[in-house]
Amino acid sequence: MKFFRLLFSVSLFCFAILVCESASAQVIEGHKTLAHTFLDGLRWGFISVLQPCLYAMFPVTVTFFLKRSKSRAEGIKNATLYSFSIIAIFTVFAFFLTLIFGSDTLYRISTSAVFNIFVFVLFMIFGISFLGAFEITLPSSWTNKVDAKASTQSFSGIFFMALTLVLVSFSCTAPFIGNLLIDVTQQKERAGPIVGFLGFSLAIALPFALFAFFPGLLNKIAKSGGWLNTLKVCFGFIEIAMALKFLSNADLAYHWRILDREVYLSLWIIIFGLLGFYLLGKLKLSHDDQLPLNDYGHPYLSVTRLLFAIVPLAFTVYMIPGLWGAPLNGISGWLPENKTQDFNIEKLIRNNHFTSGNNDSSNTEKTVAYIKPKRYTEILES
Repeated sequence: MKFFRLLFSVSLFCFAILVCESASAQVIEGHKTLAHTFLDGLRWGFISVLQPCLYAMFPVTVTFFLKRSKSRAEGIKNATLYSFSIIAIFTVFAFFLTLIFGSDTLYRISTSAVFNIFVFVLFMIFGISFLGAFEITLPSSWTNKVDAKASTQSFSGIFFMALTLVLVSFSCTAPFIGNLLIDVTQQKERAGPIVGFLGFSLAIALPFALFAFFPGLLNKIAKSGGWLNTLKVCFGFIEIAMALKFLSNADLAYHWRILDREVYLSLWIIIFGLLGFYLLGKLKLSHDDQLPLNDYGHPYLSVTRLLFAIVPLAFTVYMIPGLWGAPLNGISGWLPENKTQDFNIEKLIRNNHFTSGNNDSSNTEKTVAYIKPKRYTEILES
């Protein structure tokens, strides 16, 4: 119990930090190295691992390989081949993606306003899906045909088992594959998509091989349950917040003035505020589990979940001054430009210097004084 709480807290906290770092790299630099692209793939892959449809497969798949094989060594070999097959499937997909579009085409597409609108719609669909409104799945006929060819008797059978996993887990991995595709479009190198999906597939395949080599670890990981759904819903809120950034890019390009800075901030304040209330148990969705009960039969909130709820709530409070023009430097890379803000109190103070009425006592009109802050360099020079 303590392990999964710690895993839940650390993983989502790291996700929030890495998303902000990714945004900074995309918006400010506009170009990434192959090393950054590989790390992007690892990030989205490890986050995908924490989704219910993948996380629950680890004990089932590894136990299947170890029990169906004639010896433990053969079971480890089959699990390793299974892991390499997962890597091969994603990497081949990236190879064909590069072959069809080319790196330059992907980069040009990523900078267009139409592409940003498309990504906004895509991320909104993914986010709403994570909240539980519907589930994104591939046609069942695809899965059935591939699953019919899966077995542990040959490499081809193991490969089709891996392909079945990729197809079945599509509902959980699709949003993060979409995030990775956005990242690789920022990469001008031709090998960018291949390197990115190599990191993504490595993160997904690594646990299968690791648990096959050390099956005792399966007893130490948290059992799948309601906490996975909670994690998935949290990702849904964050995915919707991320979608607004891409709509903002198109809004600035076409000068629609739909998502001015204060409108954008208002939406983010609502989204992360709802996330905080959700973690506090004040907001319930149809597929959520009930909070645990204490000895008196009353639902209670764990200390870990309470502490973690502080993060989005504190972030919400941090953003509120931005409605009046505060710069919010910590998330400035995600926000629209300050000039789109209708009311900016800092700008208002700068433009309205103090006037005492030019020594005319009959003049009662006064404006707010703007006092220029004294810098440390000026103090040291004096």
